[in-house]
Amino acid sequence: MLVPKLKHFLDENHVKYVVIQHSPAFSAQQIAARSHISGKEMAKSVMIKMDGKMAMAVLPASELVDLKKLRRLTGSHTVELASEEEFKYLFPDCETGAMPPFGNLYGMEVFVAGKLTEDQEIAFNAGSHSELVKLDYKDFENLVHPKVMKFAIA
Repeated sequence: MLVPKLKHFLDENHVKYVVIQHSPAFSAQQIAARSHISGKEMAKSVMIKMDGKMAMAVLPASELVDLKKLRRLTGSHTVELASEEEFKYLFPDCETGAMPPFGNLYGMEVFVAGKLTEDQEIAFNAGSHSELVKLDYKDFENLVHPKVMKFAIA
């Protein structure tokens, strides 16, 4: 089921979205394949620590976070991947690793890879390993107000 916090937020803002069920999958690439969605339209949320503070990097499933580049672009002293143990408590309504890219709903800054802005629609985990949401990228951008940067590598 779509995380209630996200559903309420989308409905309250009158955003059109589609919920897609799929067989359980644990990587963004697997989810994209099982849902017949391009890896560049499937957005994955990667939890990072920037100068010790938790943040969310959102990028196409087919790409990786370039931590050094993200550090330079943000002016941070340190940028590193966060472990599941470090972030799972921040998303009590989500299965571990299936959090939606709406870090703003969880009190954190969101950074989006520039390539993700090139598609009209994006799809992403809806809080579980068997459901995703698809909506217009512009709606996502208007609701989250992410910082768009070129920090992803293929």
